[in-house]
Amino acid sequence: MKTLKHIRRLLAILFFLPILLFFIDFTGLLPLFLHKLLQMQWIPALMSVQVGVVGFLLVLSLLFGRLYCSVICPLGVFQDIAAWKSRWFKKKGRRYRFDYRKPNNILRYSLLALTVIVFLLGSSAVVVWLDPYSIFGRIITQLLRPLFIWANNGFSALFIKKGIYVIYGVSQNAFVVIPFIITSVFFVIVAVMSWFRGRLYCNTVCPVGTFLGLLSKLSLFKIEIEKSSCTQCSACEKRCKSQCIDSMAMTVDETRCVSCFNCLSVCKKGGVKYAFRYGKKQEAAPVSEINSSRRTFMLTSGAVVAALATAKAETLTGKKDEILSRKPIMPPGAGHLEHFNTKCTGCQLCVSKCPMHVLKPAALEYGISGIMQPRLAFSTHVYCNQDCTICSEVCPTGALTKLTVEEKRVTQMGIARFRKHKCVVYTDEKDCGACSEHCPTQAVHMIPYKNGLTIPQVTPDLCIGCGGCESICPVRPYQAIYVEGNSVQVKAKKPKDAQKFEKKIDNFGF
Repeated sequence: MKTLKHIRRLLAILFFLPILLFFIDFTGLLPLFLHKLLQMQWIPALMSVQVGVVGFLLVLSLLFGRLYCSVICPLGVFQDIAAWKSRWFKKKGRRYRFDYRKPNNILRYSLLALTVIVFLLGSSAVVVWLDPYSIFGRIITQLLRPLFIWANNGFSALFIKKGIYVIYGVSQNAFVVIPFIITSVFFVIVAVMSWFRGRLYCNTVCPVGTFLGLLSKLSLFKIEIEKSSCTQCSACEKRCKSQCIDSMAMTVDETRCVSCFNCLSVCKKGGVKYAFRYGKKQEAAPVSEINSSRRTFMLTSGAVVAALATAKAETLTGKKDEILSRKPIMPPGAGHLEHFNTKCTGCQLCVSKCPMHVLKPAALEYGISGIMQPRLAFSTHVYCNQDCTICSEVCPTGALTKLTVEEKRVTQMGIARFRKHKCVVYTDEKDCGACSEHCPTQAVHMIPYKNGLTIPQVTPDLCIGCGGCESICPVRPYQAIYVEGNSVQVKAKKPKDAQKFEKKIDNFGF
């Protein structure tokens, strides 16, 4: 029976390591096709309507139970690693100390119902918070990946001092306070739960785990205790990280069993087996009573979250400067804001793979329902390359429609806004034109101003909102030209319609 456990561990490693390295990879060395592994996650597959993948996962669950949780889900493997590490800090006799615990059915089924209700109302707000794959992606992108970048930059500086130029420094641009704090909180919660209670998060909070638990009651194969062979030594119970084996009652809670097979390998008497369900009479499953107070709790929670989730994204007006009141800029391929908010789970894979480092997790720019979802954030020399389509290629949920380079070049994510009263041509009466020079579509061009000077002018129909103008504008802290995001991404006109700026400028004003 140890064979099943070894096979499960091998498969888990084969799924977990590529996903982990793909999120960490800040050099762009790993091939993009690895994102296919992420499309095998339950929520991304449902979001992107991957019928084949959903069918495969359904069949897998109906055959072998919650094998997805033990093998494919990266957060599930992360929980196993945390539980395994906890053994190192315990006395030898207490390393395998799990005990049977009753399930928290009210909580887990309420969270599952809440997730489904809110999603059916058109929002992925709850999914964003609880989806295990997205939580794992945020933990790696926000907490682990920066550590690797800092280590890389440290070695780079050390080698450069020695005259060795084999490693180059990488900027840290994805840090945003609110997503970082939220991610840190989730990391601590999941890690502590796993450290002390194994798969507690998986079996209490995770809506995917709860849903698969319902499916596992129909699976062809299941873990069961052979009462004629069982000596009630409780060895299986102490090894069960799902805390679903009651050795005294000789029962296994199928809804919480993640098919890790640890119990099989530890039983020396053959009292635990992975058996074929077909042909055996199934015991009636206990039906949890949901009283009126539970219904009230579920409906109230659903209504509150749905109201928050469906609230329209409001603009930020915390400061007087109007540049801070702009609408957020969605990544290319997002299409409509409602579509984007519904489909995106905030896994931040696009943030970690963006070679221009222009994508950052949102705080409240999209509203409460859009926390963690990516947005374009321009800064000095940081803009969206019109020839880059990586974010739309790796998105596993379909929140970003895959674009060709030609489509990307005319996808209008936003429109540049020019503020004449802040431009150095107006304030200092000297030449600039940097924004025009960096505009790839000629949407920003120069027109005669006075005393032989020229000043920028924007042709909205040509602008794609790439931020090239904003990233190079020398005016600080608030640029004279910035990009206002579109709620609906449309097709811009091609640059050939624009007038070319032919005046030579010797000084860009900075």
